[in-house]
Order: sequence, then C-alpha cells, then structure tokens
Amino acid sequence: MSRIIPVGPAKRSLDLILAFTGMVLASPVLIAIYLWIRLTSPGPVFFRQVRLGADQREFVMLKFRTMRTDADPAVHQEYVRRLAAGKVEKVDGLYKLHQDPRVTKPGKFLRKTSLDELPQLINVLRGEMSLVGPRPMLPFEAELFGEWAQRRFEVKPGLTGLWQVNGRNKLTMDEGLRWDLEYVDTRSVRLDLLIIFKTVPALLGGAR
Repeated sequence: MSRIIPVGPAKRSLDLILAFTGMVLASPVLIAIYLWIRLTSPGPVFFRQVRLGADQREFVMLKFRTMRTDADPAVHQEYVRRLAAGKVEKVDGLYKLHQDPRVTKPGKFLRKTSLDELPQLINVLRGEMSLVGPRPMLPFEAELFGEWAQRRFEVKPGLTGLWQVNGRNKLTMDEGLRWDLEYVDTRSVRLDLLIIFKTVPALLGGAR
C-alpha cells in the first residue's frame, strides 16, 4: 500500500467551496441532461462504477450514463490492456475507441464535452475525490502498470489534473501516469487553481 499524503485544509476547503458552487450553478444543466437521458435512453440516468481512491481504497464513482445498459465492459478492458502494452495506434491523433456502438446519442455529446463527469462533484463533496488529482483508476487498470507508478495513489483522484490538461487522450498510458506523479510531487493550491483554469480550454480544444 502507498502512503497517504494528508489533504491540507486549504485544498479541502477549495474542493468544498468550488464543488458546492459548481453544483448550484450547473443545476439547470444537470436537470437538462437528466431529462435528456431519461427520455432518449432506456435504463438508469446515472452510471456507477468502482474506482480506486487514495491508498487504492475503492469507492463508487458517479457519472451520467453514456452507454447502452447492455454494453460489454470487456471491450474497454481489452483496449486498455492493449494501450498499456503499447499495442494501440492513434486514430485521428487520439488514443480512444472510435465509432463505439455502445455509446448512446446523448452519450456522444456528453463524452465529447465531459459533461457526463459533472456528477463526480458529489464524489468531491463526499471526500472520495478532489477537484484536481490523478485520473481515477479502475481496479484492473492498476494491475497493468509497474511499481514505479504506485505513488499516484498517495493523493485522492481528481475530476481534472495534469494528465487531462497536458494531452488527455493524446497521451500513452505511461505518459499520463508520469503527469500523475508530477502532480503528486508538485501539488499545491496554486497548482490546483492553475489546472482548473486550464481545464475548460483543454476540453474545448480537445476530444474524448
């Protein structure tokens, strides 16, 4: 197990203030997305998935559902395994599954804009995630990288982070993990604010 680095009161205060404010300001958008999914795609509105938090403790991460309810997770798992092994080539400059038939019509827009991740503000308020941190990993993903990257679990995962604003799906898994470690080594409230300010332009200029 990795050593948990205590969360400073300033960082936690920033998380609480911005996450609560974000929930209030985004409430019309949240309601609109809720109704869009409910009216156009059979099944639950929210997608719940086990992820690894600080010290690899499991928690249930929330997202708006962007795939059909019968979507086979094995498709994504196999892709990630191949990506970790360096056996995946970029398509249109990105490392991602293209033309994925499992994605719903609302899901295509939500994934492209990252609006499907807004419910993770609840995870931030619960203290399971931070606004800024390493990308929240699936349990099977943690088994694919070496001991050198385990330090990424010394802090809480984030809604955004250095991985996301420095290339996102343009990066290999190793490159993304190194950005996670860079965050662990240089984290500060100032860095968090800088990453938050960079996140919107990164989303508008990229794709998922």
